[in-house]
Amino acid sequence: MPIVTRGHAATGQDGHRLAGPVAPYRIVFVVGMLLLVLMAFMIPPMLVDLIHDNDDWEVFAGSALLTGFAGLMMVLVSRDAWTDRVRLKEGFLLTVASWLAVSLFGCIPYLFLERGMSFADAWFETVSGLTTTGSTVLSGLDSMPPGILLWRSLTQWIGGVGIVVMALIMLPFLKVGGMQLFQTESSDRSDKIVPQARQFIGFIAMAYLLLTVACALAYRVAGMTAFDAVNHAFTTISTGGFSTHDASMGFFTQPALHWIATIFMFLASLPMVLYVRAVREGDFLVFRDRQVMGFVRIVLGLILLMTFWRIMATHTAPLTALREVSFNVIGIVSTTGYALGDFTTWGAFAVAAFFAMMFLGGCTGSTAGGMKVFRLQIMGLATQAYLKRLASPHRVVTISYEGRAITQEIAMSVFAFVSALFATVLLFAVLIALFGVEFTTALSASVTAVTNVGPGIGDIIGPAGNFSSLPDPVKILLGFAMLLGRLEFFTVLVVLSPQFWK
Repeated sequence: MPIVTRGHAATGQDGHRLAGPVAPYRIVFVVGMLLLVLMAFMIPPMLVDLIHDNDDWEVFAGSALLTGFAGLMMVLVSRDAWTDRVRLKEGFLLTVASWLAVSLFGCIPYLFLERGMSFADAWFETVSGLTTTGSTVLSGLDSMPPGILLWRSLTQWIGGVGIVVMALIMLPFLKVGGMQLFQTESSDRSDKIVPQARQFIGFIAMAYLLLTVACALAYRVAGMTAFDAVNHAFTTISTGGFSTHDASMGFFTQPALHWIATIFMFLASLPMVLYVRAVREGDFLVFRDRQVMGFVRIVLGLILLMTFWRIMATHTAPLTALREVSFNVIGIVSTTGYALGDFTTWGAFAVAAFFAMMFLGGCTGSTAGGMKVFRLQIMGLATQAYLKRLASPHRVVTISYEGRAITQEIAMSVFAFVSALFATVLLFAVLIALFGVEFTTALSASVTAVTNVGPGIGDIIGPAGNFSSLPDPVKILLGFAMLLGRLEFFTVLVVLSPQFWK
C-alpha cells in the first residue's frame, strides 16, 4: 500500500481537501512498485515446482517476467513524477487502482496452469486470496502441484499485510467508516515525514512475520508436514482460510492442531499495532484496549452459547463440542473461514447464528473483515446518547471512545458504513439471483463475499462445498463484491462518483 503523509499537499492551502488535480504518474509509480513486489512473490512457487520437477514452474517464471516487466516499465516512465506527498483524491484512486492491478496480474499463473482455468475462475480465486476471503473454486487440492498451493497461500499472506497497512495508513487518511479514530503518526493531520511512516510499516510487517513464524512452528511441532505448516501459517495469520486439502482443517485429526489454529486465528484478529506497542513499550496492558476487550467478550459469549447448543442438540461430548465450536466460531468471526466439519448440520439455530456471525468481523488494524467490533461499539454509544437526548432534550450529551470524542462526523460515517454494507449485500444478492442462483445461496454468497468470510451457507457453497458450480458472471460479480467489502465501500464509491472527476 502507498505511504501517505498529510500537510498542505493533502489539504491544500485553502483547506479544500479535494482541491488539486490527480497526478496520474504518481499512481502509475506506486502500482508499478507493487507489481514488482508481486513478481518477487511468484519466485517461491516457481522454485517449489522446479524442485518437485513439475512443469508449472515455467508458468510462474513467465508470470513473474510479465508482471515484472509491466511493473518496471510503469516505474521507469513515472519515477520523475513521484513525490512523498499524496493528495486526498489521489489517495482514493491509489487504493482502488493498486488492488485492481495486483488482482489482475495475480490471475496470470492460474490462467496458464496445465489444468487451466477460465478468467472468471482465475479472477475469483485471485481476488479471494488477496482480500483474504478464502472462498474457492478449486477442488482436488490434495493432488495439486505444490507451486499452485503455495501461490494461493502467498496471495492471502501478502494481501493480509496489505490490508493491515491500508487500515492503519490509508483509511484513517481517507476518513472511511469512522477510521479517523485510529489515526497514527503516519496518518494524522500533522505534517509527518515519510521515514516515520516507513518505520511504522516496518514494525507492523515484522510483527506480522513473527506471528507467521510462530504459527508455522507450532503447526510443525503438533504434527503437520513442513509444507502444510508453512501454507497454513500464511493463511491463518492473514485470516484467509485457504488450505492445501479439500477437507480444510478437517483433514487433520490431531486436536492440538485445531486448538493452535483457533488461538492464532484469534491473535490475528487483534490490532497488529498493539503487538508493536507491547514489545516496544514493554507493556502488555495495551491489550486491555476497549475494542479488544469487546471482541473477547463477544467471542467468549458466542462460544459458550454455541457449545451449550451443540451439546444439547447433537449430544456431542463436551470437550469435542467445545473444540469444534471454538474453532468454527473464531473461524467465522475472524473471517478466516477454515472448515472443521459442517456447522450447518448442527440445527437451524446454529445456521442462523453463524449467518449472523458473518457480519461481525474482528478488530480494526487486523487482517479480519466484517463490520469490525469498534463500529458496533460506536453505534451502541451513539444510540445510547440519542435515547438520552430524547428523554432530556436540553441535556448536553457527549460520548467518547478510548479518550477520543465521538463527533457527529464520526458517528455518521460509521452508520453510513453499516448502511452501505447491508445495501451492498442486498444488491449483489439480487444480481446473483438474476443468473438463476437460488436466493438463499445468492444471499449467503453475497454476505460471505462482502464481509470477506469465505464459506457460505447451504449445500453448494457451505463449509463442505465450494463456488465452482456458480455461473461465470456470478464469480466475476463476487470478485468485485470481495474488493468492495475489503476496500470498505466508500473508497470505491467515491472514485465512481461524478464529483470525484470534476
